Amino acid sequence: METLSKLVAAEKAAAVELLKALVRIPSDNPPGDCAAAAEATAEVFEGLGLTVERHPVPQATVAAYGMISATNLVIRHRFGPGPTIALNAHGDVVPPGAGWTSDPYGGEVRDGWLYGRGAAVSKSDIVSFAFALKALIASGSPLKGAVELHITFDEEVGGYIGPGWLLSEGISRPDFAICTAFSYAVIVAHNGCLHLEVTVQGRSAHAAWADTGVDALEATVPLLGALYRYRDGLKAIRSTVAGISHPSLVVGLISGGINTNVVPDVVKFRLDRRILPHESPEAVEAELRALIADEAARLPGIAVEVRQVLLARPFAELPGADRLAEIVARHASALTGKTVATTASPLYTDARHYSEAGVPTIMYGAGPENPLDANGHRADERVPVETIAIATEVIAASITELLG
Repeated sequence: METLSKLVAAEKAAAVELLKALVRIPSDNPPGDCAAAAEATAEVFEGLGLTVERHPVPQATVAAYGMISATNLVIRHRFGPGPTIALNAHGDVVPPGAGWTSDPYGGEVRDGWLYGRGAAVSKSDIVSFAFALKALIASGSPLKGAVELHITFDEEVGGYIGPGWLLSEGISRPDFAICTAFSYAVIVAHNGCLHLEVTVQGRSAHAAWADTGVDALEATVPLLGALYRYRDGLKAIRSTVAGISHPSLVVGLISGGINTNVVPDVVKFRLDRRILPHESPEAVEAELRALIADEAARLPGIAVEVRQVLLARPFAELPGADRLAEIVARHASALTGKTVATTASPLYTDARHYSEAGVPTIMYGAGPENPLDANGHRADERVPVETIAIATEVIAASITELLG
């Protein structure tokens, strides 16, 4: 492993410069017009001497998932006969929003942190995975297998035309997968997520004759009350995996009405229900639909419709993933000087696509000990610079052991 350490150390500065370059490539999703960002990213990696496959997603498929354009990038290297390990990280990011103390596309480094949208989620792992592959190639180790880097651009809308598409189309058939994470813990499970849109239909009327209408906004109030009572009850459902406490529910969007002097005819809101690894997504959705239907039945003159917007299934550990997790956790503990344990995350990520395809999968990458310190999806998103090289070496050493 000494050779790998020297190779990674020699590229530390180059890795930081590469992350700056990636942060400076706008890849906001929405709007999700990410083909140009993928091409710019491909050209950056070709400049490093890597061969990059471009896999544009058909336009109809892209549009079906609410994006404008998407191209998936695959970098492959076969060292010898044996299993294939996929390393997946995504290049699309949420829009920066307000409140930044530096340019969200600047890649500024200060006080040991690199700031910028996507620095933590997850362009830092694109870098650490790529430099891990470079170190493995340069080491000349006689490995038995192949490594693939999957750089996708649709994680913010669910990963269905990124990892999901690469796997379903047979473009990649990995035997193991390591997916991006936002702290140096080894993640072996995460929550699923259900998004529902609820439409409350009433009847508009002039405010001077309000009694002639049916107020959709007034009807929404008891619906929300029922959902919030349901949310409070979720705290009694305890997770069976460390790192996740209980399910949650948030009503995150609401819109409706015509004007101040008009009885609201339609109100729409969307809810987010996090699903524990041991819960059934179908049962969770049926429970919510029944709750909403029961409350709607008490609202005269009101029609309520429920539409599924997103269902991301939970990610749970598969047979074979325990060995991969043990190897990565052991190398991470040795290189950080701290005990790096396996745990679970309340987030939902692209890792589930590999797991659903039957691929033993874990999550690991650059990032702070507490993932909240990375400010993912918030202003001043950042990653500790020193963790980029650590993650690079952990990945390279783990692959060497797995394929050695």
